Amino acid sequence: MVRFGPSGNPDAFYAEGFKNSEQMPQWLSGLGLKAYEYSCARGVRVSDEKAEIIGNEAKKYDISLSIHSPYYINLATDDEEKRQKSIDYIIDSMRVAKIMGADRVVVHSGSCAKMPRETAMEYAKKTLTMALDEAVKKNLEMVHICPETMGKINQLGNLEEVMELCLLDKSLIPTIDFGHLHTRGLGCLNTKEDFENVVDTMENMLGKERAKVFHVHFSRIEFTAGGEKKHWTYDDVQYGPSFDYLAQLIHERELQPRIICESLGTMAKDAITMKNIYLGV
Repeated sequence: MVRFGPSGNPDAFYAEGFKNSEQMPQWLSGLGLKAYEYSCARGVRVSDEKAEIIGNEAKKYDISLSIHSPYYINLATDDEEKRQKSIDYIIDSMRVAKIMGADRVVVHSGSCAKMPRETAMEYAKKTLTMALDEAVKKNLEMVHICPETMGKINQLGNLEEVMELCLLDKSLIPTIDFGHLHTRGLGCLNTKEDFENVVDTMENMLGKERAKVFHVHFSRIEFTAGGEKKHWTYDDVQYGPSFDYLAQLIHERELQPRIICESLGTMAKDAITMKNIYLGV
C-alpha cells in the first residue's frame, strides 16, 4: 500500500484552530492521508507521554508514523565525541519512535567537510554500525534507521552513497529525497528516464524486494551551484522536480513506498495532490 502524508504540521492545521500534534492523526485521516512524519529535527524534545498519545491516535486512525531525527547528526565525523553524540541522537529518536509506534527514523548522513568522500563514507559506516549495535542492546531493532539522500553537493549522501550505507544491514531503509537528488544534480530529474535511473540503482544495489518499500521525501526545491537552497510548494512549478513520473513508476513496478511531502507550509495539501496524481495514473 502506498501511503502519503506530511512532514511536520502544515499551516492549514493551525489555521483551522488545531494546536497539538496529538490531533494530527485524526486531522490527516479526515483528509484521506495515511502517513505522518513527526519532526525531531531540532532535537528530541517530545515527552514520552505525548509520544504515547500520538501513537495511540495514529493507531486509531491507521496512520503510519516516522520520525525525522535531529539535523545535526553527522555520521561522517572523525571526532569520537561527535560520533558518540550522533549515535545518542539516533538512539534517542529510536526510543521515542518505539513509544510512538513509529517504525522508521530518518537520519542525515552528514558532511564530507574537507575529507575525501571515500574517507567520509568509512567514518559514516563506522558510526552507523555502532548505532545499529546500540539499538540491538536497547531492544530498538524493530525501528528502522533510514539514511537520507542529501541536497548539498558537499554533503555525504548521493544516491549511491546512501545505497552503500544501506548495504550494512538489511534493516536499513533508504530515504530517497527526490528534491535533494534534483538539487545536488543541479536540476537532473526532468524525464521519466531520470526517475527510472534512481529506481534502477536502488533495485540493482539492494534487490527489487527490498527497494520496493523505500521511504520517500518529495518537494519542489530551489537550488544554487552548491545544491539545495529552499523548499517551495508544489504549486511553485518554476522549481522541480515534478511527481508525475515517479507516480507512473510506482504503478508500473508495483512499488510500495511511503511518501512524505516536505513542501513549505503546504505539505498536507501537496501530499493530497501527489496522492491524486498517483491515483490518476
